[in-house]
Order: sequence, then C-alpha cells, then structure tokens
Amino acid sequence: MHFFRHFLPLTLLLALSLPAQAAIPGAGDLAPDVLGKTLDGKAVKVSDHAGKVVVVSFWATWCAYCLKELPILEGVQKLGGAANVQVIAVNTEERDMFRHVSRELKKMTLKLAYDPDKAGAQGYGVKGIPHLVIIGRDGKIVEVYRGYSEDSLDGIIASINLAIATPAPAPAN
Repeated sequence: MHFFRHFLPLTLLLALSLPAQAAIPGAGDLAPDVLGKTLDGKAVKVSDHAGKVVVVSFWATWCAYCLKELPILEGVQKLGGAANVQVIAVNTEERDMFRHVSRELKKMTLKLAYDPDKAGAQGYGVKGIPHLVIIGRDGKIVEVYRGYSEDSLDGIIASINLAIATPAPAPAN
C-alpha cells in the first residue's frame, strides 16, 4: 500500500507532463483552419472559403496516385464552380520542390499550397498520402479518405456531390 501512495502522484505528474495527443478529426468534426501557405508566404485557411465546399488533398510528387489525382481535382474545381467549391492541393514537400511544382501546375485553377511547418498535416492527422478531406459549407468535415486508390473515386465524387447539394447554414442573427 505504501508503494501506491508514492506511485500514484508520480504517475499523475508524468501524465500531465507528456504532450497531449490531439484527436484526429473525422466526419462531423469542425475542420482545422490551417492548411499551409502559398509560395509568397500567405496563409491558406479553410475559413477563407466559408460557405463553400472545400476539398483538401495532401500530396507529394513522389506519390504516383497523387499525381494522377491532381487533374481529377482540377476537374472538380472547374465543374463545381468557384462560387461553390474550392479545391486546395497541399504539397507535403520542401519549399524548393513546391516552387518547381507550382511552375509546372500554374495553369490549374485549384489552389496550390505547401505545409512548411507541418501544421496542416498535424491538424488533419495526415500519416500517409494521398489524404483527402471534404469539408462542407458549414466548416465541418463531411468525409476523410486516407491512402485510397482509383477504386475509391466513385465514393469520393459522391461525397463531394453530397456536400455541394447541402445548402449553407443560415447566418446567425
């Protein structure tokens, strides 16, 4: 009994000193705001696109499926329309690679960002790529797709269409 009297305070002290593990957000959760930055250092945030469906893809150039996905996401941006949808492709690599890729993809209408301090990836619980998050007009996550392939495409498109069809919430009085 004497052991537990000393062990319990030590256990509590250790537990309080450890960094808290943030819960990985999922469907129904409010989307973390921070995604990354543009090449010129401007913050890219979900809140900048309030009232729109936001489709966020975390990707890298070494991910073959990610590269195949970018033209599909560009199509989503064009078909969804700038008033309804904002697709944001967040590159997970270093700034030099992002700068090179940005020049190659400059004709795309989707928004390109990179995540230099990994705040976006950490906020969304990105452990691997591709990692796609669909955020509704209300700022809540509709669906998260992790490590998916072409077989998931129909489900992804259905989730995006559902989010687009859901009206924006009425403004609070």
